[in-house]
Amino acid sequence: MKNITLEEVIQTYGVENWGAGYFEVNRKGHLAVRPAEGDSRSVDVKELIDDLIDTRRLQLPILLRFPQILTNQLKKVQRAFQDASREFSYAGGHYGVFPMKVNPRREVVEEFLREGSKYNFGVECGSKAELYAALSLEQTPESLLICNGFKDETFINLALLGVQVGKRVIIVVEKLNELKMIIRRSQETGIRPGIGIRAKLYSKGSGKWASSGGESAKFGLTPSEMLECIRLLREFQMTDLLKLLHFHIGSQITDIKRVKAAMKEAARVYSKIRQMHIDVEFLDIGGGMGVDYDGSKTTFESSVNYTIQEFANDVVYTIKSVCDDENVPEPNLVTESGRVMTAYHAVFVTSIRDEIETFADDQPEVNVDEDDPQVIVELKALYDDINAKNYREYYHDALDHKDELHTQFNLGLISLEDRAKGEVLFWEVCARASKFAKTTKVQEEEFDDLKKILASKYLCNFSVFRSVPDHWAIDQLFPIMPIHRLNEQPTDYATFVDITCDSDGHIDKFVDLKDVKEVLELHPFNGDPYYIAIFLVGAYQEVMGNNHNLFGRPNEAHVIIDTDGRYHLKKIVQGSRVGDMLQAARYDKGQAWESMQRMINARVVGGLLDAGEGDSLMKQYQADINRYTYLE
Repeated sequence: MKNITLEEVIQTYGVENWGAGYFEVNRKGHLAVRPAEGDSRSVDVKELIDDLIDTRRLQLPILLRFPQILTNQLKKVQRAFQDASREFSYAGGHYGVFPMKVNPRREVVEEFLREGSKYNFGVECGSKAELYAALSLEQTPESLLICNGFKDETFINLALLGVQVGKRVIIVVEKLNELKMIIRRSQETGIRPGIGIRAKLYSKGSGKWASSGGESAKFGLTPSEMLECIRLLREFQMTDLLKLLHFHIGSQITDIKRVKAAMKEAARVYSKIRQMHIDVEFLDIGGGMGVDYDGSKTTFESSVNYTIQEFANDVVYTIKSVCDDENVPEPNLVTESGRVMTAYHAVFVTSIRDEIETFADDQPEVNVDEDDPQVIVELKALYDDINAKNYREYYHDALDHKDELHTQFNLGLISLEDRAKGEVLFWEVCARASKFAKTTKVQEEEFDDLKKILASKYLCNFSVFRSVPDHWAIDQLFPIMPIHRLNEQPTDYATFVDITCDSDGHIDKFVDLKDVKEVLELHPFNGDPYYIAIFLVGAYQEVMGNNHNLFGRPNEAHVIIDTDGRYHLKKIVQGSRVGDMLQAARYDKGQAWESMQRMINARVVGGLLDAGEGDSLMKQYQADINRYTYLE
């Protein structure tokens, strides 16, 4: 294999396009991760994985978590709004909150609150379980605890409990009945929480979640409903509790124009409410700041056409312009940018275990003689004579011969052995035609399709449904590449299948600057360990992952890079064991063991097993409950 330059690797896998400065290829041809853009320190991921496997006895798949990337993304968002406020002389402050729905893991939320304590960083929750967890977390007195989502009385009582323990709680009203419950419980208890109302804007986002906004959105109050909220609050002399106006036009907004349109409309709504002599302090612009998954910096659904700083500049400038026009004070801005803060910090590493054999792979050489059917003789002639000048014509001839082969088989004119021989020859012709097509400068669609058909299918030790569920559910693209051998030319094309018993458990769409690739360039798999990483999985994937086939959570390692450039493992979290998943599916370990013991005893009594064999089988069954659910 010839050595290749870093620039060629970048072109192949797009590391510098989607990596945001956190990922690169080092001189050894290994993937390296930095704690921040421009930081001289980095961890060699191949060496890290070797250490986890050889020294720590951890098995793949492994989710690597880099907490420093979490805090660096938080700082980037906070700094962007500070710089924008300074540039445009914006008087309001910025209050970031982390939406727990994006990644509710305690370590993630606590890391944000620890670093965010410098900036009065808070938490957003949208369910009773999230609120219950949030109440136990340490926050600064000025930070916010935003309560979104549909609410019942228990939810509201929990929020009032938060007020009593000193948290700055704001209950966001999603529908009129919620406000009536808040008013009643506030009067009954004497507890006065902050209240917000969510506006249903006419403006919509862009990308996969565009339907989250607009007039048909699931959440939000119409103008008439907002006015009714204000009337009710006035009736009960509680307008002083209305502290926040909230809106959200969708996750992963791809086009900055949609952001500016929504900010203009929301700022008008805020201004009109202020002019009604109601001192709303906060304008919560929700989430929606997107991640450039493919590095194309476009309005494509897996990309965004703006940076964090551009987003902050447009938000601040637009809102200030409207407030100046309406002659109202500028609100404190609340952002819920969970995706952009969490996506980069988690890297999922798995391994290729085997190749799914297809077509003529590893078939013995075909011998054809004059006694073979004519269709096979002609396929052999195509195979022998195909070249760079006739490959297109011969490929088309081969397609015709393949149809004829199957027709004759269905009519009973040729044997199964003849059919197998003909199919081997057909795919050999296809493989040669594809190689000749690669040497031409003209891109031909039919040979692009053939490349996908001929691509290797690699069996990887993971579950798509657990670790990258959005790829399966909504065709979300994630950057994928090997973590080593990156100083070698990748010469194979491949797609991935997972170890679940489901045909949908595959990955056959990959990031590319100009298009969506249907195959990924890889190095030839020779049976040695070959590690693949899936990036930007820190947002939503963990919480949305399901227990298809009861595979459960992968092993996990939290990695910190020290000031001297060396890494240390802050925490190792064991992945799901067989017993964990049995419990999740409501099986009882004791009952399972008792049932197995009865079956073994019956075999012993019937003379089909001796007592020693029965004991050995039972011990094996009991021991296997502690096995890793993935391939070992």
